[in-house]
This record gives sequence, C-alpha cells and structure tokens, in this order.
Amino acid sequence: MAKAEKTYTPRFKERYETELRKKLKETHGYANDMEIPSLEKIVLNMGVGEASQNKNLLKAATEEMTLIAGQKPVVTVASKSNASFKIREGMPIGVKVTLRGARMYEFLDRLVTIALPRVRDFRGINPKSFDGRGNYALGITEHIVFPEIEYDKVEKIRGMDIVFCTTAKTNEEAKTLLDGFDMPFKK
Repeated sequence: MAKAEKTYTPRFKERYETELRKKLKETHGYANDMEIPSLEKIVLNMGVGEASQNKNLLKAATEEMTLIAGQKPVVTVASKSNASFKIREGMPIGVKVTLRGARMYEFLDRLVTIALPRVRDFRGINPKSFDGRGNYALGITEHIVFPEIEYDKVEKIRGMDIVFCTTAKTNEEAKTLLDGFDMPFKK
C-alpha cells in the first residue's frame, strides 16, 4: 500500500484555521462560523507609466512582478486618453496580479516577515488605510525590498500597490484579522 502524501499548507493559512478563527469568533461574537472574516485575495499593482515610450520597461516590470508574486501578471492598459501624460486609450501602463489560496498566504508571510522590515526607516504601516468595507490598501515605494529581486539587475526602482480584500464587513473586523497575521500597524 502506498502512503498518502502530506500536502503542504502555508504557515499563515494554518494559523488562520487553528488560532485566528477562534479568536475572531470570541472577539466579535459571531453566531455562525460563516460570518468569520477571511482573507479573500491580495491584488498587487505596479504602474509603469513610461512604458508608452519604452517597451523594455514593461517587460522588466512583468518579469519582476512574476518573481515577487510567483505567477505571471496581466498587463493593464489605459482606459482613457490623457494628453498631459502622453497616453492614448489602449496603451499598456502597468502590470497587476491577483493572488488567492496558498500563493496569497505565502506572499503575505514574505511581506510581513521579510519585505516590510527591509523598508528604509520603517515605523509601521498606516492603520487608517481601510476603505470602510473591510479592505486594506498599502503602497510600497521600492519593489526591491522583496528578496526575490536582485538589486544589481534592476534598471529602475518602482513602487507598487498592495490591496488586501477580506470578507469582513467593517474596518475593525478587518484590522483584527490582519493583526492576527502580524501586520505591523503603527501604534
């Protein structure tokens, strides 16, 4: 008889299922287990405005985002023309990735334990960046804080937006959820 292989579960997913769900249920007094908020997806977005002049910048951004996220990003295009930015409708202006499942938890683990502590003069993230519906947005000015990016091979340092989409109904519920994942909010 062959042994059943043990499947790998990300550390943060295991923490959510064993500890965090119980803590959230006690803290907020949910009657039903389906009410307990969870992390739905993480969206990474990197704007490459200069891509209209230089196509190589878009290719480099795509490769770097692939290294950071662990999956291939989608190229975003301009929905409207804007003469002041020299952008026409349909021009590529950035890349984005939506992470779900195991990749999402792995990215969150790397972000909290490795990338954010590497940010220069880091004093915590803003606890007021919630949207009112339980989602949290965070901006990073340098994408080189991720260990997958080799500093010597980077042509241009770019910023990126990271959005955490949760099933929480309020900002307080979402903050409790993200606190459970050790998000370093400012005190």
